[in-house]
Amino acid sequence: MNPNPNPNPNPPGGMLPLEGVTVVSLEHAIAAPLATRHLADLGARVIKVERPGVGDFARAYDHRVDGLASHFVWVNRSKESLTLDLKQPEAQEILHRVLAEADVLVQNLAPGAAARLGLSFEALSPKNPKLIVCDISGYGEGGPYTHKKAYDLLIQSESGFLSVTGTPDEQVKAGISIADIAAGMYAYSQILGALIERGRSGRGRRIEIAMIDAMVEWMGFPMYYAYQAQPAPGRAGASHATIYPYGPFRAGDGRTVMLGLQNEREWAVFCDKVLGDGAIAIDARFASNAQRHANRDAVREMIEQRFANLSADEVIARLDAADIANAHVSTMADIWSHPQLSARQRWVEVGSPTGPLPALQPPGMGGDHPARMDPVPALGEHTEAILAELGYGDRIAGLRERKVV
Repeated sequence: MNPNPNPNPNPPGGMLPLEGVTVVSLEHAIAAPLATRHLADLGARVIKVERPGVGDFARAYDHRVDGLASHFVWVNRSKESLTLDLKQPEAQEILHRVLAEADVLVQNLAPGAAARLGLSFEALSPKNPKLIVCDISGYGEGGPYTHKKAYDLLIQSESGFLSVTGTPDEQVKAGISIADIAAGMYAYSQILGALIERGRSGRGRRIEIAMIDAMVEWMGFPMYYAYQAQPAPGRAGASHATIYPYGPFRAGDGRTVMLGLQNEREWAVFCDKVLGDGAIAIDARFASNAQRHANRDAVREMIEQRFANLSADEVIARLDAADIANAHVSTMADIWSHPQLSARQRWVEVGSPTGPLPALQPPGMGGDHPARMDPVPALGEHTEAILAELGYGDRIAGLRERKVV
C-alpha cells in the first residue's frame, strides 16, 4: 500500500512529521481513537477498521453535531473508514494484507480479542518486524483484574480519583472521559517514542497501555500527600484541596469568579489591592497557607463580603490590575466564542458527512505549522478505495454481497 498523499500538498510549515506513516486501528469509544486522531493530526495515514453496518459504537452515542455524535466528531477526523466483518476469514485476510505494510497497529478491543484474531505483537512481528503494536485495555495483562470490564467512570473510581473529587458530602466524577483521555494520551506519546526508537533499531515493539496505570500516574500528588497513611486531601468542590484561597468566590451579581493565590507575597497584594485592607494579610488566622486552609470558611466569608458590592467583571478587573491569577467560570457557549481562541485563530473547519464543522487546531500546531485537518469519515467511506489499492478491485461487489465489508 502506498502512503496516503499529503492532504495539504503545500502546507506553510512544509511536510508534517508523520507523513508516510500508516496506522491501522481497531478502535472504539475514546482512548484509542483519541491517540490515533493525534497521530493523524501529525500527518499519519490512519485506517480505522469498523464493523459493517454499525461501526464504532461511539457513532451512536448522540446526534448533537448536525446529526453526528459529539464524541465521534471530536476524535475521528482525518481518518479513513474501512468496514470489515472480522468474523469472516476473507475479512481477516484483507486486514492482514493492510497490516503487512503498516507501521503501527492500535487496538482497544475486549481483552484477548485481538490475540484471537492473530493480531498480537508476537503473531505479527515475524511477518512485519517494523510493526509497532499498541494494546490499550482497562487493567493490562496479568493480575486478577485482567478480564474485568473497564469503562471510564469505573477506572475513575478504581484509581482513587473519585475519593479526592467532589464535595465533602459527595464524590463526583470528572465531567469528561478523563481515564480514557489519560490512556489515549499515553498511547499517543509512547507510539511517538516507539517510532523514534524504530528509527534507530529498525524494529517495532509492543506497547501496553492500561487505563488504570494512566490514571494512577495522574494521581501522584494525592498519593504522595497521603504517603505512609497520612490523611488524604479532602474533597473541596471546585476549590483547591490544600491551598487557600484558590477556587470559586461569588460576586455581588450572583456570578462566580475563580481566583488562585500561590504564595504569601500574592496574599499580601490580594489583601491590599483587591480587598482594600492590607492588615488582613498579617491577621494571625490568615498569616500562612496552613492557617488560611484551617480557617477557610472565615476566609471565604470575608472575601465574599468584600465582593458583595462588585460585579464579577469588576472583581476580575481588580484581580487583573493586582496581577492576581483569575478566570471566568465559562460555559460551553462561552468557549465557542472565547476571545482568546478567536484572536489566536485556533478555529478551523473540517468536513463531515453532514457538512463543514468547526474544529480546534491541536495544541502546539497552527499558524506556520498547521495540523492535518481532514474530514470526519462516514462509515465505510474509504472501503472501496482501500480494497482497490490492495488489488481487490474486481472482487469488491462479491465481498459486499457476502457482507465481508
